[in-house]
Amino acid sequence: MATNGNRPQGRPARMSFTSSAPAAPANQHSGSSLLLQRHSKTAPPPISPLRPASDAGSTGLPDFGDNIDLLTFEQILEMDDDEDEREFSRSIVFGFFEQAEATFMKMDASLESKDVAQLSSLGHFLKGSSATLGLTKVKDACEKIQHYGAFKDETGTTEVLDKELCLERIKKTMVPLKQDYAEAEIILKRYYGTS
Repeated sequence: MATNGNRPQGRPARMSFTSSAPAAPANQHSGSSLLLQRHSKTAPPPISPLRPASDAGSTGLPDFGDNIDLLTFEQILEMDDDEDEREFSRSIVFGFFEQAEATFMKMDASLESKDVAQLSSLGHFLKGSSATLGLTKVKDACEKIQHYGAFKDETGTTEVLDKELCLERIKKTMVPLKQDYAEAEIILKRYYGTS
């Protein structure tokens, strides 16, 4: 079999935490910001419930709709050693569920205490981890919360000096955030056969 470096030709490279060659130069982007740049501006193409493998290396995943960016999630799946068990990706996904639930509780408490700085920080935190998994709707809502908590508009470009307005916007954004999270959780638990 012909090889290209150390991997067989035609087989996609596996992502690794111990790779000697980073995917992007370290001074340009962090992993999650690179994923955000590559995938946040366009939605994945529509797919059938069990789409066949594509030339790009698709694993024949079910239709995740617009809740989960397929290309980003496939990158996580590529790190699994056993495609039947999916232990590595399962641990990341279920770890995220625990993290998100704890973060929602902290967000609710911060809303109650009107701690906008903490809400901005929590939004930023959850934005990064949701982006890593490709949870686009969750990521987008968290980014808005991050901006509102920093006294900015939803895009982060215009200053908003009214704390109560920022808190109201965060409170309104929390509703679809939790709904979108719940939908993604159901989809992913079904994918891993635990729902």
